[in-house]
Amino acid sequence: MLVRTWNLFHGNTQPPQRRAFLREMVELVTRDAPDVVCLQEVPVWALARLEGWSGMRRSSAVARRRRPLGRWVTELHHGLLRSALTGEADAILVARRFTLSDERRRVVSETGLRRIVHGVRLDGRVFVANVHVSADEEQLARVAGFVADEPQAIVAGDLNLRGVGLPGFSPPLPESIDQVLVRGLPAGSPAAWPEGRRRAGGRLLSDHAPVELHVE
Repeated sequence: MLVRTWNLFHGNTQPPQRRAFLREMVELVTRDAPDVVCLQEVPVWALARLEGWSGMRRSSAVARRRRPLGRWVTELHHGLLRSALTGEADAILVARRFTLSDERRRVVSETGLRRIVHGVRLDGRVFVANVHVSADEEQLARVAGFVADEPQAIVAGDLNLRGVGLPGFSPPLPESIDQVLVRGLPAGSPAAWPEGRRRAGGRLLSDHAPVELHVE
């Protein structure tokens, strides 16, 4: 099972431009038919489009709600406005052969940016959690608590702490703030995409690289 995570930076390039490339990013990260893709920094309006863009099932949670007309105002300059008006959500995309159940979420911080973790169970067995937290050990501890009772768990997302993982999980990717961590299942080593793989039309998509890991 190929599990992948990507912070989409609200569809922005690096450096940001006026235009966003959200659909291009989703199509790129799902083109080779991965089994699970965890996405962070998704504009709330885009949640309804993810299944059509990816061909996968969606489980999602909203961290910060959008404002009226937020999408249209943001179109003036995505690089400057980002989530200020469009809100922010996280999503788990899953191959259609899986049955989804036990969808749940938890707020891990209301201080500053509201942070959440959410998850869903695959085929009644493996629980997949998607996370986007601040560089805060207490928030990370709440994420660990969210999956504490799961013997087989995958936690993927943006931890904002470089090279940090979770106790009892597979080793984190060194020097990366984006991680795919596994407990209770055989797994390979995580790897980040090289820059060339996330370029489109000469543009570097997002300020994060996708990170992926194979789970047996």
